[in-house]
Amino acid sequence: MNLLEPIVAWRQDIARIRRDIHAHPELSFEEFRTADLVAAKLQEWGIDVDRGLGGTGVVGIIRGKLSGSRTVGLRADMDALPMQEVNTFEHASQTPGKMHACGHDGHTAMLLAAARYLAQHRDFAGTVYVIFQPAEEGGGGAKRMIDDGLFTRFPMEAVFGLHNWPGLRVGQFGVTAGPIMASSNEFIITIQGKGTHAGMPHLGVDPVMTAVQLAQSLQTIITRNRNPLDAAVLSITQIHTGSADNVVPNIATMRGTVRTFTHETLDLIEARMRDITHHTCAALDCTSQFDFQRNYPPTINHVDETAFCVEVMRDIVGAENILNPVQPTMGAEDFAFMLQEVPGCYVWLGNGDGQHREAGHGAGPCMLHNGSYDFNDDLLPLGGTYWVELARRWLARDV
Repeated sequence: MNLLEPIVAWRQDIARIRRDIHAHPELSFEEFRTADLVAAKLQEWGIDVDRGLGGTGVVGIIRGKLSGSRTVGLRADMDALPMQEVNTFEHASQTPGKMHACGHDGHTAMLLAAARYLAQHRDFAGTVYVIFQPAEEGGGGAKRMIDDGLFTRFPMEAVFGLHNWPGLRVGQFGVTAGPIMASSNEFIITIQGKGTHAGMPHLGVDPVMTAVQLAQSLQTIITRNRNPLDAAVLSITQIHTGSADNVVPNIATMRGTVRTFTHETLDLIEARMRDITHHTCAALDCTSQFDFQRNYPPTINHVDETAFCVEVMRDIVGAENILNPVQPTMGAEDFAFMLQEVPGCYVWLGNGDGQHREAGHGAGPCMLHNGSYDFNDDLLPLGGTYWVELARRWLARDV
């Protein structure tokens, strides 16, 4: 790998920052300590800092010494998850019920490494904005920063994001033009029946059997209404009803998620769910309430920016270590909001298979959103180098 020597030399320093963040996880919109640490490091390295976008967001402004007005944005997320860490190594979470189980501590550290290098080597024309975003884990922090003026106060020609990816080898990148991650949406269906004694069901209206029939009917949207070449998921994950064996309850509630790669398919699924819910419940003498919440749109990479990222990756790790196109995932990512506003690309960086974990790790796999997960510090020089080379080459492009 062609890594920048100063960043390689800083590996232990950056790893200490990463592990400090890991040991002190903060949930969405609560990243006060993390934001203070990030801002302090940026200022220590002579970088102008703006704070408060999205509540706890931090933006570093790194201006080159050469004349030029081009701009580029690099984004990392800072928040942790509301889950218990089962690792017991020295840098494990010190806060019960909170954990960096998705590697945002590593994302923040890699971007800090890049910011430090760019601040010390300003032989470029234009401005690099390093964006430290709150609340990726369901809070929509990207949208909050945008609504607070991220792209109006800091105009960017393009914006780029990165996520570590367990299962890919260290030194591998995964990327694809077009959708790389799905939209995230949730639904709640409330079925109102009429409770009665279970031995006299004819005196009531059963919401339980209605929920059973509705659950089966909703799957026909995926198998009979959706184009089978357009990936989508409709998962009913909860059905809550009843409190006694001999009572037909009044109400049944169903909850779940819908994932798609296109807005058109999402429109179709929501409309058909609404119709099927209404008519199925009505046919069985129940009434219904259908609530559908669109959370994150699909993460859709722009074609030209994806090709540019591939060129940068190739010069760092070689073409043989780039999975392009990589198979997309039905997981979701709020960087999607940024890509709706500004061209850009979101890539995956291999985190390995967990062999990097120190003694004291949990017995579970080193997968995202798992209590045994830990970010691989071997990625720090690679991720930092990628960010630096991407920014410098973007600003140096002839347009």
